[in-house]
Amino acid sequence: MANSKSKPKSHSRNVLQLFAGLNPSIPHLPPIRSIAITTNSDSQTLVFVGTVSGDVISLSLNPNSGLSLFLRVNIIGKPVTSIHVISHIKKLIVLSDGFIYLLDLNSLEPVRKLSLLKNVNVVSKRFFSSLNNGKEDGCFFAVAVGKKLLLVELVLSGSPVILKEVQGDFTDGIMCLSWVDDSVFVGTRTAYYLYSYASGQCCVIFSLPDPSVLPRMKLLAKECKVMLMVDNVGVIVDSEGQPVCGSLVFSEAPETMGEIGAYVVVVRSGKLELYHKKSGNYVQRVQIVGEAGSPCVVADEEDGRGKLVLVATDSKVMCYRKVPSEEQIKDLLRKKNFREAISLVEELQNEGEITRETLSFVHAQVGFLLLFDLRFEEAVDHFLLSETMEPSELFPFIMRDPNRWSLLVPRNRYWGLHPPPSLLEKVVDDGLTGIQRAIFLKKAGVETAVDDEFLQNPPSRADLLESAIKNMIRFLEASRHKDLAPSVCEGVDTLLMYLYRALNRVDDMERLASSDNSCVVEELELLLSESGHLRALAFLYASKGMSSKSLSIWRVLARNYSSSYLNDSHGANHLQDTINSITSDQETAVMEASKILESSSDQELVLQHLGWIADINQLLAVQVLVSEKRTDLLPPDEVIAAIDPRKVDILLRYLQWLIEDQDSGDTRFHTTYALLLSKSALDASEKEHVTHNLEGVNHKEINISDRWNNSIFHTHVRERLQFFLQSSDLYDPEEVLDLVEGSELWLEKEAWSRNISASNSCLKVGRL
Repeated sequence: MANSKSKPKSHSRNVLQLFAGLNPSIPHLPPIRSIAITTNSDSQTLVFVGTVSGDVISLSLNPNSGLSLFLRVNIIGKPVTSIHVISHIKKLIVLSDGFIYLLDLNSLEPVRKLSLLKNVNVVSKRFFSSLNNGKEDGCFFAVAVGKKLLLVELVLSGSPVILKEVQGDFTDGIMCLSWVDDSVFVGTRTAYYLYSYASGQCCVIFSLPDPSVLPRMKLLAKECKVMLMVDNVGVIVDSEGQPVCGSLVFSEAPETMGEIGAYVVVVRSGKLELYHKKSGNYVQRVQIVGEAGSPCVVADEEDGRGKLVLVATDSKVMCYRKVPSEEQIKDLLRKKNFREAISLVEELQNEGEITRETLSFVHAQVGFLLLFDLRFEEAVDHFLLSETMEPSELFPFIMRDPNRWSLLVPRNRYWGLHPPPSLLEKVVDDGLTGIQRAIFLKKAGVETAVDDEFLQNPPSRADLLESAIKNMIRFLEASRHKDLAPSVCEGVDTLLMYLYRALNRVDDMERLASSDNSCVVEELELLLSESGHLRALAFLYASKGMSSKSLSIWRVLARNYSSSYLNDSHGANHLQDTINSITSDQETAVMEASKILESSSDQELVLQHLGWIADINQLLAVQVLVSEKRTDLLPPDEVIAAIDPRKVDILLRYLQWLIEDQDSGDTRFHTTYALLLSKSALDASEKEHVTHNLEGVNHKEINISDRWNNSIFHTHVRERLQFFLQSSDLYDPEEVLDLVEGSELWLEKEAWSRNISASNSCLKVGRL
């Protein structure tokens, strides 16, 4: 059993506020012993007070003027022990001096005594859950008469009919009752019992310790459950008597209890305390203004509305209302109790009191407050949890107003708890100024709202600014995956590039620029060019279809290749020499440029950049010329004229592509191809002959076959030549034969001679 002296945690928020009351205008008001409340409509709330002198007083509750006397009647001059509102039949059931009286809800008359029921000490009206609302046409209540339990129905004539006299072991006397649907909860001095109206069975729920505070129970109408008290512990059970949720541990055993929304109200020793039903957390304490030592009674709205709760002392009635949820949340945020605020919002959302959109709104509001508190990571965590926050709301923190996205930023959307947006640099500077001021105040003994961690270890401006930018990047990156308006997408990607640039995150800049993005080029050109991030700018141009600008940058970036290579006309024909002479940056430049040109049908653009690409990587130059991604074929004559004559490999591969892949029948191309192949074969043969005559030379370094195997072709040049001679009859054999006259290419000469003879025969036939 919990210690009755246990103390609650310090309060976290104000849920209840005094609404009306204190001193209703009732002349000669006797001490109050019972109270009840009913809300007929949004504009009419009635409060019923029972006194020790037998008065039943009806008070009208007005939001502006408070409580005022409405009606007053005296029953028999004996204390009114309890009052129950039966709203659906417009009646009051009043218990006084062991008898039950029936009164009209609105007039309090006539007063009718139910003489059939005598020596009644406890009354409980039957409460129907939402599943049983159809049964509320009648009026049912349970009464305790000494050690007997009676279940009664009030028929239309107003006469009571005893439905059942329950046989139970109630020898200790019945102290409290609650009737919920078909379950009647009974509390005696030694135990709690559950009687089933449907089955007629009565069983013990649990026994009470000895000694124990007198049993008390409270119907929790909102959840259709009952709280059974054991000293200062409230055990919440369902209609089957099974414990649900956790037990509520109060600071001490309460005198009386009430319910308002998700909370239980307990009163003891002039204090009203509020506890959350599900979590059991202590929430608020209110000191009741009343006579010292006078008993208190509590009444709540049993319809489950959960907006009002009344507390009465001997001579005062106080009406408390639930502070609107929005005001509770604002109060927590002003106190910087961010976790408690979110917990409250989640709780309200689970209970259906607020929408999911409101939860998103509060996450965003918390995020802005944390941002101005320089807690950037936590701020963005909350921004990401908000489903309704727009990325444009953070644009003013990154780019100075006015800018092209200024009109996208929502205005006055929040509760005014944080300053207006400003650049991150100013947010950091203002925050640091606040920290320094708080340190000074703390030394003077003044408490401040600044985080203790910041006070003990003040962060540097550079670290804070870096954290701010990193977390802004994190939010904008996540926003890219949302379905955003085109203008917002432009802002997100453009400002992401700004932030990447601020942290010099080159890889991220180039990744964004080369991907499918919504960056606004004109907003970034100057930034990237002046900061030297030309690769990112080139990628960006290419992604936006600005091929000429992109290629110009890649050409500039590629100009660092070796000048000795350019002056080596012999080495220009050997690709391995080319590969060894370039850097990885140059390779990237030429690769990216070739990607652009492979898809371009702009003849002028392709031929303009072909030369420098060929200087660095002949394979890529050929790939540009023979690309199948191009929609329109480049004019072969102009391409051949544009190829550097020293780069024989490129010309050979291009001619091969025209002849073999494009099925060109132009004799000029066939003849040129045959001549180039023949000349290359002669050069190779001559070098091979020289190599065999040299001694002490490392053959692995100058092996001609290895050189050619590393070339554009995958076969030896003589094999290429022989294959072509066998497959083509469109070249001019005489022209080729003149070239190789006196060489060792005897197989090739034989083929050319045959072709010449065949050509001459054709000419003779033609003359005939």
